[in-house]
Amino acid sequence: MDQIRLIAIRDTALSVDEVRNAIADPAAGGEVLFIGTVRDNDAARDVTALAYSAHPSAEAQLRRVAEDVAAKYPEAIGVAAVHRVGDLAVGDLAVVVGVSCAHRGEAFHACHALIDELKASVPVWKHQRFADGTDEWVGSA
Repeated sequence: MDQIRLIAIRDTALSVDEVRNAIADPAAGGEVLFIGTVRDNDAARDVTALAYSAHPSAEAQLRRVAEDVAAKYPEAIGVAAVHRVGDLAVGDLAVVVGVSCAHRGEAFHACHALIDELKASVPVWKHQRFADGTDEWVGSA
C-alpha cells in the first residue's frame, strides 16, 4: 500500500523527524504524531530500568496493523510506525507513530486507531524494574 511509508522495530534511538518526514505529503493538511516515552514511574512506583523485547514476527504484525488502519481510514495519505526494543532510559522514545490526511479530524482518528491497535496486537513486551527491587512484565507495548 502506498500509504504505508515507514514500519520498523529498532534497537536504536527513534526519531520524531524521521516519522514526520515519512508521512509528509503536499496533499496532507493534517499530520498527527503520537510519541510514547519512558516515564519515571508506573502505578506510583519509581521505575529504575526498562527494557522492551519483541517476538520475531513483531515487525510483520506492525505492518499488518498499519495496513488495517490504512484500509479502515482510506483518507490516510501517509502512515508510519516505529517501536524501540532493548534497554531504554527515562525520557527515551519508545514508540512513534504518525498519520497524515487531507484534514485534521481524520488524521487524529487514524493515529489514535494506529497506536491503540499497535498496543493491543503487536508482540512487544515491556520489562520494568522498580526502586523497591520488584519488577514486572507488561503484556504489550
